[in-house]
Amino acid sequence: MTDEQARKPRLVVLASTYPRWKDDHEPSFVHELARRLTEWFDVFVVCPHAVGAVRSEMMDGVQVERYRYAPDSLETLVNDGGITTNLRRSSWKWLLVPTFILSHWIVARRLVTSGAVVHAHWILTPGLVARCLNAPYVITSHGADLFALRGRLPTAIKRWVLRRSAGMTVVSRAMLPLAQALRDGSPALVAPMGVDLQHVFTPDEQVAREAFRLLFVGRLVEKKGLDVLLRALPIVLSVRPEVRLTVVGFGPLEGELRSQCTHLGLDGVVTFAGAKPSSALVNEYRSAAAFVAPFRTAHSGDQEGLGLVLVEALGCGCPVVASDLPAVRDVLTDMPGVVRVPEADAPALASGILQILTSNAPAEVRLGRSRLVEQFDWDAVARRYADILLAAHRDAADGRG
Repeated sequence: MTDEQARKPRLVVLASTYPRWKDDHEPSFVHELARRLTEWFDVFVVCPHAVGAVRSEMMDGVQVERYRYAPDSLETLVNDGGITTNLRRSSWKWLLVPTFILSHWIVARRLVTSGAVVHAHWILTPGLVARCLNAPYVITSHGADLFALRGRLPTAIKRWVLRRSAGMTVVSRAMLPLAQALRDGSPALVAPMGVDLQHVFTPDEQVAREAFRLLFVGRLVEKKGLDVLLRALPIVLSVRPEVRLTVVGFGPLEGELRSQCTHLGLDGVVTFAGAKPSSALVNEYRSAAAFVAPFRTAHSGDQEGLGLVLVEALGCGCPVVASDLPAVRDVLTDMPGVVRVPEADAPALASGILQILTSNAPAEVRLGRSRLVEQFDWDAVARRYADILLAAHRDAADGRG
């Protein structure tokens, strides 16, 4: 360890979703934040193991420890849909939850040294693990843990976890009322995750936009609303038969969505491109005529917490059509080059798509880019989280944590 590292406080990050390897298609926002926090902390991440991932490695200055919770073939609780989706679709996976939590705690306890601070992403299950450690902790909710799992027992556990937290952040203003209710009125802070808007997700005037190609990026799960977009496409095609759709992502609903395409006669219109890492998404955003985000509220109550794909698309100069959910307004309110439509309304979505295709939206998007950078660029986001976590560390050292 260098002298500089020795002077930094230790930060132990607890996460249930984390990249398994370089350029993994799994969401990378926890890692992107963790690697930037190495400027202020000696950062360790504890996350679940998955087939093909190494148990322990250094990634971009972050020491990543992946815990085993089942044999390789059964370590399927987290990836390709998320915990809540996987539990809902395969009830036997509830049998994995006890070892999932216990193994997380065992590894985290080893890493939590005197003076360490813990950052738990999601109230359940990383927050539950943090509550059982002897260290100050900050909880960040990304949406699913607030909007779904709202029965009596999950709510009681969430209240118990949050009661002892040194702080709580949520990634959008829409989440504040639920978060503060769980904390009995104690304040929570709005602190979104970030996007690299200065070096990666940037416009490129040399890349020509395909005038009638729509783009969808996301997990193929209910709350992403791809089924609504597929129902809207025949309406769009009746006016603009040249339109095509590229779907980037995969998940448990892929088979059903492909069958829906066949039923609607869209097999030659929709291309399922599979999952792609963030680095490969840039040219998709730069070349599409419009990015469509038909988010909807799932039957479980789960909904989008923020929707960073909107920021990625806009950062690349791509116009956006999106459902008018509360969390989406944090990104799209007063942003030029966007159209918001009612959720789960296929005719309204079709109308929004046709509107954006006939406008000068790509030129308009550029006008709002500076606001995006100020609010969502990783440099600003990391500094805010560093301030929150350092405050928790100081309060604990002063005996107030």
